[in-house]
Amino acid sequence: MSPRASRKNSSPAKKITLADVAKQSAVSLTTVSLVLRNKPGVGIPVETRRRVMDTARDLGYRVKAPLKPRQGLTTIGVILKARADDLPLANPFYSHVYAGIEAGCRLNRLNLLNASLLVDENNIPIELPRMLEAEHIEGLLLVGTFVDTTLDHVLGEKSIPVVLVDAYSESNAYDAVVSENFQGAYRAVSYLIENGHRHIGLVGTFCQAYPSILERRRGYLEALHDHDIAETYFADCILHPDDARLAAKQLLAKNPQITALFGANDRVTIAAMLAATELGKHVPDDLSLVGFDDIDLAHLVKPALTTMQVDKISLGRLAVQTLLNRVQMPTVPPTVTALRTRLIERQSVKDIR
Repeated sequence: MSPRASRKNSSPAKKITLADVAKQSAVSLTTVSLVLRNKPGVGIPVETRRRVMDTARDLGYRVKAPLKPRQGLTTIGVILKARADDLPLANPFYSHVYAGIEAGCRLNRLNLLNASLLVDENNIPIELPRMLEAEHIEGLLLVGTFVDTTLDHVLGEKSIPVVLVDAYSESNAYDAVVSENFQGAYRAVSYLIENGHRHIGLVGTFCQAYPSILERRRGYLEALHDHDIAETYFADCILHPDDARLAAKQLLAKNPQITALFGANDRVTIAAMLAATELGKHVPDDLSLVGFDDIDLAHLVKPALTTMQVDKISLGRLAVQTLLNRVQMPTVPPTVTALRTRLIERQSVKDIR
């Protein structure tokens, strides 16, 4: 036998397909597919099912074991707030929250889609993403935004579980995962007081600020009140470094007696550090600083920033778990999970006692 003939005779056998089984069984391709997937409740007679199975076995068709149906969610969406000059996934806070969401989805074998929600300076939605129109989204995480009346109406029409992540709503109708903003701010200001500071300013809030920032403002005021300190100093501004730098500079120039500042987040606190430098003040010798969030930059600036640490990864992971819990228990009242913050002492605070 020649090598060419040998190769011809050893060619692989023809692969048996569903069409072969259908032809041999004298039934439609759809019927074969339903039988071999063991699809219940479709009205196929027992005799037909048996004939298709016997034919498939005789032809050598390999029947794949049916996948167990997943319970609950398979695909969820995450919508992150974004301003015109902001990249949500590059945000020093929300990028870590998103990483936590991704980790939670991997752990629970969930598909994840993301979109941005354009907001104004107070995190109020300006333009809704098209993801809200998607039919295949079975659950939704809203990150860093305020659910106003319009967005609340859109979410109500979708009738899917929604969890707010560092986000808030007028209706309080949603599960939420947030940080302990009041308690964290109270601890930060108390720490400054424990180090002898009595003239302490606040940078990065205003009376109509985002709810989490208002809670930090309230924590500042309560800490001063509980320690019998009457003087308050406000560098009111939105959470933008340029605005914070200008507001802090004006506050410090007008009130040279200030020895410490608490910033509503790390970005505005670092901006206040720059403002102090421009005024010839040295941190921490002339001015102590405490921030909030513990972003990556906080330990890279000089001096390294003392701050209240928020576990941003856990915010995201807990949000995914809360969404799964809502699917399992759809009738329980909305819950709010608040993560505790932790004081991270670095080099930006001086003990002046």
